[in-house]
Amino acid sequence: MTTDVVARRVHVIQGEYKVVSDPDVVLTTILGSCVAACMRDPVVGVGGMNHFLLPGSAEAMAAGGDATRYGVHLMELLINGLLKQGARRDRLEAKIFGGAKTIARFSNVGEQNALFARQFLMDEGIRIVGESTGGEHGRKLEYWPSSGRARQHALTGAEAQRTVAQEQRPVIAPKPVESSIEFF
Repeated sequence: MTTDVVARRVHVIQGEYKVVSDPDVVLTTILGSCVAACMRDPVVGVGGMNHFLLPGSAEAMAAGGDATRYGVHLMELLINGLLKQGARRDRLEAKIFGGAKTIARFSNVGEQNALFARQFLMDEGIRIVGESTGGEHGRKLEYWPSSGRARQHALTGAEAQRTVAQEQRPVIAPKPVESSIEFF
């Protein structure tokens, strides 16, 4: 009798990136027009995911933009996080997801995000081994960094509307929790 190991789910929200080497971890996220880049070094078994709202540029961040919203910032953080865990740049492989045009009357920022991710990876010499971008529906994404396996589910109706609403909400830092406990 064999026992299946249940994967530990780690959710990556907009403006975040995660790097893991635990083979029992699956990274998850929900995407509308945002893009997630999933990267790994198959030799050392380390991988990660980011989730960005806008392609971004050095100029946009210099003008006071929140760096965590921009792909240019999160792509660098993900690559550096992988390298710190023993990955080698020449072995990195990537998969790109998201970039949907979820609301017809808005500009197609999703397409711009996907184009940015593709160009960034090409410029960095990182091989793209899979991609699912564009379309009109959001996606639920699961990524197993140790194996490179990815699975997505289309979001439709109310799920897609909730995802779009979350992406349009401004990122606000949580307020510290007040405590009545004093330590001496």
